[in-house]
Amino acid sequence: MASLSFPITTTAFVILLLSLTSNVFNNSAAKHSHSSSVKGIKNPRLQKAYIALQAWKRVIYSDPNNFTSTWVGPSICNYTGIYCAPFPNNTKLQVVAGIDLNHADIAGFLPEELGLLNDLALLHLNSNRFCGILPLSLSNLTLLHELDLSNNRFVGPFPNVVLSLPSLKYLDLRYNEFEGPLPPPLFSKDLDAIFVNNNRLTNVIPSNLGSSSASVVVFANNYFGGCLPPSIANFANTLEELLLTNTSLSGCLPPEVGFLYKLKVLDVSNNKLAGTIPYTIAGLAHLELLNLAHNMFSGTVPEGICVLPKLSNFTFSYNYFCEEQGICSNLNSKGIVYDDRRNCLPEKPLQRSKKDCDTVDEHPIDCLAFHCGT
Repeated sequence: MASLSFPITTTAFVILLLSLTSNVFNNSAAKHSHSSSVKGIKNPRLQKAYIALQAWKRVIYSDPNNFTSTWVGPSICNYTGIYCAPFPNNTKLQVVAGIDLNHADIAGFLPEELGLLNDLALLHLNSNRFCGILPLSLSNLTLLHELDLSNNRFVGPFPNVVLSLPSLKYLDLRYNEFEGPLPPPLFSKDLDAIFVNNNRLTNVIPSNLGSSSASVVVFANNYFGGCLPPSIANFANTLEELLLTNTSLSGCLPPEVGFLYKLKVLDVSNNKLAGTIPYTIAGLAHLELLNLAHNMFSGTVPEGICVLPKLSNFTFSYNYFCEEQGICSNLNSKGIVYDDRRNCLPEKPLQRSKKDCDTVDEHPIDCLAFHCGT
């Protein structure tokens, strides 16, 4: 599997983000009213940050690694996990530009006062035990560029508050307990990466899916059902990785998938997809990994896919394919890792029984005549 990790953001990157978004600083005032001064802190922006961080510390119930033990006193920029940078409109003024508590194993929730941190460019809370719902006050974080809440215990419907963040580029909500449908406006945002895998999301994938400009989209291990919308073709100019494994998809894989000419990773394994492989996939010259395993595909594995120049891993086991064209029957000779077990390939070992294969062969699916929802 190709790596989906993004580089760790450095302090220099935080400063860069602030400089790129300085034009919206004047519109990012918090909606809370608090005392105009905090003892020992003259900087008004750090005063608000102090109030927010102290409120947060009060609702942290477990901190086994003592990350927040340093959150004492007026020297906010020395707090563990807190990163300051110069305010673009006044470089002599420091602001809290980043929070990185990844892998801190902290338990607690996010208080409304976090909306006071309206200079934040990144908020990384990966691998903790934060729970509850996201406060609506997060909408004040108009400079937020990266939001990583993955591997926590957040609940409730998809947090629509993230849709109100105008500078957001990276959204990671995976491994939580969010449920219900994905809101279509999610795909109207100018996001570079969308990770919502391993939640409890349901309903079908919105039909405006391809309206986003993301390069990575991961929906795996949810309960969507329905078809992959043909609008996926609108991702053509940006999408490089699409992971839809175990999302209860059904119907045929739309030929529009083959229009995603930048695609490097396509994983639709562990679904209920049927019919033949769209031959348009043979045009994906950058494709490195293709996983079609554990579906109900049938027909022929086309040689055009097996000779793709960058293909290194092709898994199509646990389907009903009856023929491998040309080199597809011996991809090891090309140095390609592949798995063709449990199909209906007469010359290969470890295949399905004739009875299972005949059942599918007697009821072929014509994907050219198939329409989503029929």
